[in-house]
Amino acid sequence: MNAATNPNRAPAAAAEAFAGWLRTLGDETAPEAGTGADSGADTGPSWLAAERQQAAEQVRAQSVPTGKSEQWRYTGLRALIDQGFVQVDEPLTALTPEDIEEVLVPGLDACRVVLVNGRYSEALSDLGERPRGVRIGGLGAMLAADPAALEGVLTRIADAGNHVFAALNTAAMQDGLVVLLERGALMERPIEVIHLSVGMDEPRVAQPRHLISLGDGAQARVIERYVSLGDALYCTNSVLEIALGRDALLTHARLQQESPNAFHITGLYLSQDANSRYAGVNLGLGATWARTDLVTRFSGEHAECDLQGLYLAGDKQLIDYHMDVRHGLPNCSSRERFKGILYGKGRAVFDGLVYVARDAQKTDADMSNRNLILSPSAEVDTKPQLEIYADDVKCSHGTTVGQIEPEALFYLRSRGISAALARRMLCLGFAGEIIDALGPEALRDYVAEQVGERLERAPLE
Repeated sequence: MNAATNPNRAPAAAAEAFAGWLRTLGDETAPEAGTGADSGADTGPSWLAAERQQAAEQVRAQSVPTGKSEQWRYTGLRALIDQGFVQVDEPLTALTPEDIEEVLVPGLDACRVVLVNGRYSEALSDLGERPRGVRIGGLGAMLAADPAALEGVLTRIADAGNHVFAALNTAAMQDGLVVLLERGALMERPIEVIHLSVGMDEPRVAQPRHLISLGDGAQARVIERYVSLGDALYCTNSVLEIALGRDALLTHARLQQESPNAFHITGLYLSQDANSRYAGVNLGLGATWARTDLVTRFSGEHAECDLQGLYLAGDKQLIDYHMDVRHGLPNCSSRERFKGILYGKGRAVFDGLVYVARDAQKTDADMSNRNLILSPSAEVDTKPQLEIYADDVKCSHGTTVGQIEPEALFYLRSRGISAALARRMLCLGFAGEIIDALGPEALRDYVAEQVGERLERAPLE
């Protein structure tokens, strides 16, 4: 369903400039041929150096995404191209714990991991005591100290060859987050990951690489937040790989609250073994241009994947979610429920695909996308898709685009409630089921307040 006109496609000159930018970054970040385990964290062991070299070659060889590509049909790249971002090359170490207090969630009790401009910060992190069998730390440090712990997992889940930004991230990876839980490990305390961006003298792109791996029967809750100090112009190109063993459980909340001038790209790649369960909630609130790809693959039967999301797009914002959920085995289930609220000249894209292979009998899949439009200038392109080749399945999909019911608004106004507050109340009611799925009460209250304030400040039309 197309509820808006297509955005302008990048002209040939812009596409050529983008190709040059990608190749430059690829050349800058690729390791030299023959680097090995002694070369340090920036290149890593020989197996990783080979992966990075191959990814850099893929970046240089790939064609530039344009409006002719179905995956980029509604997401113009021209705004990104024009910024001239360069790679973040040095870690920022001047911040103190007091400097980040303004971005913390009041009352949230969690094991805190902080990354600054894509680099793990031991000084700002507060890991506390961890149960036996739980390892949390920076990717660069772990590659230097124990690369064998990551071999066979890191870079194996993300299909970098099919996505130019994932390939670019693989070529550029230097640091990020690693969470490893051994078989049966239970991390009762939530792990809060703060991706903090700080503006620099020139527009920079940070490319953190993250890995979460849960062994058989392990359980954890992870809360990711992308935030910034100030309203700087920068770009985040992040890749997160998640591997869930048999009977593992991961509850995962992701909040994108970047600077209003920032550009944000995330690729989340999920692999689930038999009887595992993944419950993910994605919130897109910040950035001027944001694209998130959620990719799920099942490697064992009776696995469950629950993807929920809420996006709020106002003036000068583009929020884009793409999903690719592949059922290649029998008896797995997936749920995709996303809601959007748009006002001013905000734009959103929801492009979701559920693919059911011929042998994936007894698949249970349901996808829905509902959108609330608060102004005539707002736009949304929504395209939920089912591609089914099995005959014994239970699958459904649907989408809606609508406005606030005038009767509901009139009812609240007639009781002395201002128009802005009435709209806030109705929109929070619409978004409530997604916010409630976030988990800890402190996080739910924080997000409800953030969303509510944005809506109350939005201009009435």
